Amino acid sequence: MAKKKQTGSTPATVALTKAGAEFTVHAYDHDPAAASYGEEAAEALGVDPGRVFKTLVAEVDGALTVAIVPVSGALDLKALAAAAGGKKAVLADPAHAERTTGYVRGGISPLGQRKRLPTVLDSSAAGRPTVCVSAGRRGLEVELAPTVLAELTGAVVAPIARDGR
Repeated sequence: MAKKKQTGSTPATVALTKAGAEFTVHAYDHDPAAASYGEEAAEALGVDPGRVFKTLVAEVDGALTVAIVPVSGALDLKALAAAAGGKKAVLADPAHAERTTGYVRGGISPLGQRKRLPTVLDSSAAGRPTVCVSAGRRGLEVELAPTVLAELTGAVVAPIARDGR
């Protein structure tokens, strides 16, 4: 049964509810001046930044691909390309990512996207009971088991993060 805490639904929370997934929604006051959406979320929620994951959209050999990595790290584009079965990865144009996913930058959720994209979840998520990802808008995170996240997004789990931002 879905567990919810506060605020309205987003396509991500609707997808989780429809799937019967167990999740918790965490809301916080988003500061538009925040330098990093993910670090802001971790601090506002009082959660280890290694448990809060950011959703990045990249192009792997020209095809949009979602990468989910901890906010305490950075995306390794070579590792993403390899995990997605490609040769080269570059970050996608933000406007193209927004149009394709249906979410705004800083609020892109790996769940409930307008078009389901190939997804790679960093392997560091596997050792955690729960992780937090964007629930589909700035100031809203969803906490769920990484196995549920991988299953609902069809994600490949691979080491795609490196230290640093």
